[in-house]
Amino acid sequence: MTVSSAAITTQLGNEGLGQQPWWVQHWMELIHAYRFKKRLERAWEYARSGNVTSIRFEGRRVHARVQGSGEEPYKVKLWLDVLNDEDWGYVLDALTQKARWSAQLLAGVMPEDIERAFAASGKRLFPFKLQEVRSECTCPDKVNPCKHVSAVFYLMGDRFSEDPFVLFQLRGRTRAQLLADLAKRRQRAMARQVRQARDQPAEAAPVPHVHGAITDPSRWWRYDAALDPDLVVITPAMEGDTGLDQAGPLPLAEDARFPDANQRFLARVRSHGEAMAAQAMARAMDAPSRDGDAETS
Repeated sequence: MTVSSAAITTQLGNEGLGQQPWWVQHWMELIHAYRFKKRLERAWEYARSGNVTSIRFEGRRVHARVQGSGEEPYKVKLWLDVLNDEDWGYVLDALTQKARWSAQLLAGVMPEDIERAFAASGKRLFPFKLQEVRSECTCPDKVNPCKHVSAVFYLMGDRFSEDPFVLFQLRGRTRAQLLADLAKRRQRAMARQVRQARDQPAEAAPVPHVHGAITDPSRWWRYDAALDPDLVVITPAMEGDTGLDQAGPLPLAEDARFPDANQRFLARVRSHGEAMAAQAMARAMDAPSRDGDAETS
C-alpha cells in the first residue's frame, strides 16, 4: 500500500486527532510518553504541514519519506516484531472460540479486550512501550526516534483509525490472511461439532410423568392413604345437593327408539348414589361407637 504526498489526508488538527477510536488513542499514548517534548512538537508540525510526502505499508514494514531542511526527503522505516506461525495459531484459536471478536473485526472495530486473544501466545498486539517500535531514518540525528520518525508515527495513528487491520499486518498477518485463517478454523470447528454429534448416541427422550389413574380408571374412585379421623367430617348432603346436581346436564347420547332411556339411567345412578351415601354415613356414624365399646369392654 502506497500513499503519495498528494493523497495524504489526515484528521490532524491543532489539538491532535480529535475523537478517535480507543486503539488509535492507545497508539498515540506511546509517542506522547516520549521524554523529548520539543522534538515531539516539531514532529507534530511536520505531520500537520505535509512534510511526510509518502507512506507505504509493505508487509510488516512502513516506508515513508519526510521532507526536512535539506533538498532530498529523508527515508524512514518503522516495524514491529512479528509473531511466528505457532504464536499466530494460538491467537487464531482464541479468535475462533469467541465469535464476538471476529464479528467486531469484520465490522472494522478493534475489540477492547483483543489483548486477551494474544495473551494465549504470550505476545501482544500493541507495543507495550515506545522502544518496541523499531525505526530507522537517514537523517543525521542520532537520537531515535527523531522528529521525522515521530511525524510518521502520528500519521500511522491516523491510518489505524481507518483500518485496524494495519496493526495485525505489522505483526505478520494481513487482513486477507487473517480472515482466511479464521474462516478455515471456523469450518474445521463446525465439522468437528458435526462429527461429535453424529458419533454420540442420541439420548432417550425423557418420559413425562403420567398419573396412575390415567392408565387405570379404577383408581379414580379410590384413595388408599390413611386419613386422620379428626380431620374428616361426614355430613349428609343438603336437599338437591348431590353430585349429579352439581355436575349439571350430562351429555348422554339419545336414541329415538328409547325416549326415556336417559331419564331411567339418571334415576338409576341417583338411586345408587343415595344408597351408597346412606351406607357410608351409617358406617361413619357407627365407627365411633364400636371404638368406644372396644375401649370400655
